[in-house]
Amino acid sequence: MNIRMKGIYKAFGKNKVLEGVDFDLQRGEIHSLMGENGAGKSTLMNILTGIHKYDKGSIHIDDREMVFKNAKEAEEYGIAFIHQELNIWPNLTILENLFLDKEIKKSFGLLDKKAMMRVAEDKCKEVGIELPLSKIAGDCSMGHQQMTEIVRALMTDAKVIIMDEPTSALTDTETEKLFEVMHKLVDNNVSIIYISHRMEEIFKMSDRITVLRDGISVSTRDIDETDYDTVVKEMVGRELTEHYPKRTVSPKEVVFKVENLNREPYFRNISFELRKGEILGISGLMGAGRSEIMRAIFGADKLDTGKIYIEGEQININKPLDAIKAGIGFITENRRDEGLILDFSINDNIALPVIDKFAKKGIINSREEKKFTNDISDRLGVKMTSTELEAGQLSGGNQQKVVIAKWIGVNPKILLLDEPTRGVDVGAKREIYDLMNELTEKGMSIIMTSSDLPEILGMSDRIMVIHEGDIGGILDIEEADQEKIMRFATGGGIDGKQT
Repeated sequence: MNIRMKGIYKAFGKNKVLEGVDFDLQRGEIHSLMGENGAGKSTLMNILTGIHKYDKGSIHIDDREMVFKNAKEAEEYGIAFIHQELNIWPNLTILENLFLDKEIKKSFGLLDKKAMMRVAEDKCKEVGIELPLSKIAGDCSMGHQQMTEIVRALMTDAKVIIMDEPTSALTDTETEKLFEVMHKLVDNNVSIIYISHRMEEIFKMSDRITVLRDGISVSTRDIDETDYDTVVKEMVGRELTEHYPKRTVSPKEVVFKVENLNREPYFRNISFELRKGEILGISGLMGAGRSEIMRAIFGADKLDTGKIYIEGEQININKPLDAIKAGIGFITENRRDEGLILDFSINDNIALPVIDKFAKKGIINSREEKKFTNDISDRLGVKMTSTELEAGQLSGGNQQKVVIAKWIGVNPKILLLDEPTRGVDVGAKREIYDLMNELTEKGMSIIMTSSDLPEILGMSDRIMVIHEGDIGGILDIEEADQEKIMRFATGGGIDGKQT
């Protein structure tokens, strides 16, 4: 299938998103689409698949002008879209999600679950992954949910597959398996539009690359005709001399400590300390218990046993409000379901945790509130027309910035960051890293989980590695490298000794 999009324009009210974008896709190629958050990548793909209608331009598929009425029509034509924000029904099993609206039925309309299980197992085997097919999707990790989306798209026998940040919640092993599947698909003349902010993936997997900036297509090149620095400059309009800023803080006294935290079957005997101004990175394979530890500290999930101390005083955290009052903020990896109220404005989302500071005798001072939210939005570079815009209308990366802005406004003593740069472009990542440095320089302490090993190594002062719910080891940054982290993550210490 060949696709040609020419002169595509799209605005949402006064917000101009696309202002003349050209994009083409050839049969059997991997074509990467790059750009900062808000550059228009997802909007362009939503237009291709009939989710949005363009204001001006044309779309030709195999030399025939096409306009799909909706995403289902596009999928039936052979174009599948794996969205960055997962389209998973949390109350259904993984198997039921895979066959949603495509159920295999017996006579009298009864579901043939055995046949569905066989088909799903065969597809998973072909892809080379394992999925807990009978498990409720909402109880599964983000990585398993992401792989469910990928398998569901592959089960449609699509001729074009759009992948929007498909590896953001996957382990290195799962990512390599996905790449193997992508190569198999290309060998069978399936075309892939690949959207990712992981530059190493783009240069490893792509045949061609198109860069968008501020709603305009800047360039389209064969991958061997460009390089990292050129792509970054085209994306952000400037050069980034260093990917990770230098850490300038010398961590001081212990301000946070946990002892023997347990929540079976997710983690056990978790004990560590955090110093003032320190960034403690938490690494480990998907499903090891990283996010579950963060959620339990914040009171989102209940601990079985364990003690938590802030500045030497034991505190009891039974719910998130207890953690917030104690000076703990939490930026969750699941921003759409847990980090934002999508139909609230940017202003209301940012002000929500600190609304009391703007209220006197039950009346909110809207002027002070708006100045506060405008200032912090500008500081984080949220791309928007106004803070009155609904958060759900922002790109994924800008939604992440709003979640961060919300908790920065609280000014917590301890900030928990779970995958803080997931789905965020290279320019915005650097802004988040600079902000982390700025906050720790002012005395805030940060615990950060990340699936991105270079990020963990680039931003941490110490690294705690989790293996199957236990602490596999803790490394000072001076002694840490990817090999040592992976040894701990897979159950072995330095030189293969269990720690």
